[in-house]
Amino acid sequence: MSFYHNHGGRYRHPLEEPSFDKEGLDGHSAALAEAALPTVRSEEEIRRAIEMGLEAAPSIGDRTISCFSRGELPHWAGINTFLKMPYLENVHEVDQYDIAILGAPFDIGTTYRAGTRFGPQAIRRISALYTTYNYELGVDLREQVKICDLGDVFTVANIEKSFDQITKAVSHVMSKGTMPIILGGDHAIGYPCLRGVAENVDGNVGIIHLDRHVDTQEKDMDERMHTTPWFHATNIPNAPASNLVQIGIGGWQVPRAGVKVARDRGTTILTIHDVEDMGIEKAAEIALEVAWKGAKAVYLSFDIDSVDAGFVPGTGWPEPGGFLPREALKLLQLVAKEGVCAMEVVEVSPPYDISDTTALLAVRAVVDVIATMVAHGKIGGR
Repeated sequence: MSFYHNHGGRYRHPLEEPSFDKEGLDGHSAALAEAALPTVRSEEEIRRAIEMGLEAAPSIGDRTISCFSRGELPHWAGINTFLKMPYLENVHEVDQYDIAILGAPFDIGTTYRAGTRFGPQAIRRISALYTTYNYELGVDLREQVKICDLGDVFTVANIEKSFDQITKAVSHVMSKGTMPIILGGDHAIGYPCLRGVAENVDGNVGIIHLDRHVDTQEKDMDERMHTTPWFHATNIPNAPASNLVQIGIGGWQVPRAGVKVARDRGTTILTIHDVEDMGIEKAAEIALEVAWKGAKAVYLSFDIDSVDAGFVPGTGWPEPGGFLPREALKLLQLVAKEGVCAMEVVEVSPPYDISDTTALLAVRAVVDVIATMVAHGKIGGR
C-alpha cells in the first residue's frame, strides 16, 4: 500500500497541509459551533436518572450510568416516548413546554392499506435511535427547547367521533401556547387537526402540504376519508383555499373529483416535476408566499408518501416518483425557517415497513423541523 496520494496531478505525503480552506467547510464550522451549546439539561437528566433509578453497580466505571435506564441511553432500552422526551401524563401542564408530541392512532379513514393506527408507536420506537443533537444545524433539542410527549389521543371506531377527539386534543395544546406535533394516523386526521389549530388562531391559517395526492375531494365511499381532509379544512372560515399549497402532487392516484375541487377553489399545486424543474429553494419560496399571504400562522402537513415509494415501503398508499428523502427534508427545513404553528406526519403504516425505514424518515422530518425552528429563533428559549 502506498503512503502517498494523488492530489492535483502530483503525489504528496498525507502529513502535508491540505490544498483546500478548511475554514470554509460547513463541517468545520459545525464542529466549532458545538462548543457553544449548553449541557445543563443533559447533566440534570443524569442526576435525575441516578436519583430515581439508583446508582450503578460498583463494577461500573462510568458513574453517570444509573442502575435502571431513565434517560436517553442505552438506545435499545427504556420506555419509548418520542426521542425519550418526558411523558406528560397530566395534559393540563402542557403550557410548561414549547412543543407537545401527540399520537393520533387512527386508520379507519384509509381506502386501501390499513395499519397507520400503529404509526405513532413505530415512530416513537425508532426515535430512540437518535440523540437530541444535530451536527449540521448545531442544535441540541434537549438543551434548547422543552418537549414533552402527551401519548395518544383516544380514538374510537367511528370517523366523526374520532375527529372530535383529535380536534379537542390539538385545540387544548394550542390554547396553552404550546406547539402540537401530531403523529398519524392516516391523512384523514388533517381536517380535525387543522380545525383544532384554526380555532386558536386570530386570523387566517395557511397550509403547506407535501404529498403525492391532492386529498381535496368532498367524500370517498360516502365518508370523510384520507382522500378528503383539505376539502373540509378549507371550508373553515379562517383556513381559506387560497392559502393552501400542495407540493409533490402527481402520478396515477390523484382522483379527478379532488382535482375539480382544487381547480374550482383556486388552490396552488406544484407537481414533483415542477419542483424538479424549479428546484427545492424556489418551490419553498412559492409555498411560503402562498401559505403566508394574509395569514397569521401556517400549518405543515407532511404525508410520508410524498417520498418515492422505494424509500418508504411502510405507507398506506405508495406512489413511485416522489421526492428523494434528502429533497423532502430540505424542503421541510426551508419552510420551517419561517416558523409553523403545528405539524402533522401521516400515513406511516408499520405492517408494510422494512427495517423501520419509513418510521425513521417520519422521525427525521419532525426533528429537522423543530431544530430548524430553534436555529432560526422561531421556538425555544424557555
